[in-house]
Amino acid sequence: MFAAERRQLILEMVRANGAVSLRELARVVQTSEVTVRRDVRALEAEGLLDRRHGGAVLPGGFTRESGFPQKSHLATAEKTAIADLAAGLVEEGEAIVVGAGTTTQELARRLARVPGLTVVTNSLLVAQALAHANRVEVVMTGGTLRGSNYALVGSGAEQSLQGLRVSRAFLSGSGLTAERGLSTSNMLSASVDRALVQAAAEVVVLADHTKLGTDTMFQTVPTDVITRLVTDEPPAHDDRAATELQALADQGVQIAVTGGSGAPDAGSGVDSVPTGRQQRREVPLPGQRRNHGAGPGQQLRNALLAEQPGERAARVADLRRR
Repeated sequence: MFAAERRQLILEMVRANGAVSLRELARVVQTSEVTVRRDVRALEAEGLLDRRHGGAVLPGGFTRESGFPQKSHLATAEKTAIADLAAGLVEEGEAIVVGAGTTTQELARRLARVPGLTVVTNSLLVAQALAHANRVEVVMTGGTLRGSNYALVGSGAEQSLQGLRVSRAFLSGSGLTAERGLSTSNMLSASVDRALVQAAAEVVVLADHTKLGTDTMFQTVPTDVITRLVTDEPPAHDDRAATELQALADQGVQIAVTGGSGAPDAGSGVDSVPTGRQQRREVPLPGQRRNHGAGPGQQLRNALLAEQPGERAARVADLRRR
């Protein structure tokens, strides 16, 4: 296939789906991801699409939000692996909140096997995945239905969460950076996600590598509020995603990565997830060297990671002021 033909097909796929991963583009046009990445850069230079880590989106992606059909076809294998890993964090009899999103929907399908669980959600898709689960109680918020992602939003949803307290919140979003934390493209969705966070003692973010380093309009969870990130291992060429993971770990976020092999380094920022029903593998942050003889900087970072979330946030803030 000639370059012009490849690029026309790539453009048609992005226009049809809103967002497409490089892996999927390479599969369809039957070439390498390196070649596809070069084609995407050329199309971006012409203003026909925008690059994102691990994929491409329509121009103006900073403000535009893809609908559920488009999102459901992006990074599907990665979302499945993330859901498998995150499900191991949930214990029998626990009460949690689960936000809207295609990754959280995958998580909900696995939570159907956890007995005695109570799940509070504003997502119709999450509720549907748990509707026939034995010994799982589903509590839905009120609110107005937002059809693009099948979620309940607005003041009704936010008011129904007042006074609620659960152990963990599982949230996804449109982008994640160390500077701003988790963000989304829709104001109403962001407002409900913030209310979900207020109800939880811990916040777990589910985000595949294509969202790392991506920033969107409305902040939902600041970095210092995120307890844990569950993600997949970025491709070897994706230096920016690996750098973002390291920056998140430096700010005290516990990181669990699926898709690799081996054990995490001491002080790597990769959290050891308790063994549960699903088999999973923990890997060091991509590109990180093993260093058992840690220097003063590494020792300080290890101390930060060992602290409780509230103490860690205060220490990080104090270091920034200095």
